[in-house]
Amino acid sequence: MKQIKTLQQAIQHYSDEQACIDEAAAMRWPDGKPVCPICDKREHYYLATQKRWKCKGCGKQFSVKVGTIFEDSPIPLNKWLLAMWMISNCKNGVSSYEIHRAIGISQKSAWFMLQRLRLAMRPDPITQVGGNGSIVEADETVIGGKLKFMHQRRKREMGMAGSGGFKRNKTIVMGVKDRHASEVRATVIPYAGRETMQAMVNEHVKPETVMYTDAHVGYDHLKRQFSHEVINHMEAYVRGNVHTNGIENFWSLLKRGLNGTYIAVEPFHLQRYVDEQVFRYNHRKHGNEKVSDGDRFRLLLSQVAGKRLTWAEVTGKAGAETSN
Repeated sequence: MKQIKTLQQAIQHYSDEQACIDEAAAMRWPDGKPVCPICDKREHYYLATQKRWKCKGCGKQFSVKVGTIFEDSPIPLNKWLLAMWMISNCKNGVSSYEIHRAIGISQKSAWFMLQRLRLAMRPDPITQVGGNGSIVEADETVIGGKLKFMHQRRKREMGMAGSGGFKRNKTIVMGVKDRHASEVRATVIPYAGRETMQAMVNEHVKPETVMYTDAHVGYDHLKRQFSHEVINHMEAYVRGNVHTNGIENFWSLLKRGLNGTYIAVEPFHLQRYVDEQVFRYNHRKHGNEKVSDGDRFRLLLSQVAGKRLTWAEVTGKAGAETSN
């Protein structure tokens, strides 16, 4: 398999549809034996003119797109792979308008394409971090519109007594960062309460971990399961080795993309944008070596199978279609 290192090389290499099929097949079936998605058998023959396989067991035809985020997409693979290269390697993300202009599809199609690519960026299953006495930082942040940019009427509505005030316009994201592995896990949470925050830590952090957090009351009970150190930001941001600057650096990268590239993200979609930033952050380097753009791209390509996102799901209409 040719090692693609730059965007220019990617454009040249993936201009050939068969090269795209071969690359996707190699990532999906590393042993070189495609598996029929209907009957799970490996006996087949390739139909070169139709660029798909025909299973000898069930007699059905299948392409490399079936059973992946590409399924039922009329967009050719060469455009899919270029969009995948861009989203996996652009540090601050890439907007649907930029994809629309770069590869020649409609903005609506580009937006749907990017949402499916973000789904592929979320690993399955999600592994835990920490363990063996390693240090893990935990912190939470709020995502939402800034008060100073709101219309006066909106400001008055947000300040109404008993309405929840300014935070009613915010969505909470909580994350943990393993200092040694330089890996982050982050998820949208409904509210910053003890039970919710404790559950997030338990899900993503191994036992026998040293936890560093700020003085938020939601972390009070961590000391029951972990060695827990607290830095009170009312007094200082660093006390020796105790701080949460690592996870706060991740928040700055996340917000840079949300505010600068995507401008407005609905809470319904926010988790996928978080997954996108987590993917790029966790695959910046492997050990002491930097991960190349080509390696990051191939890793994302290897995660496309077994994931599906329909237009009804991404627009929140899946339940409505079922009920009608």
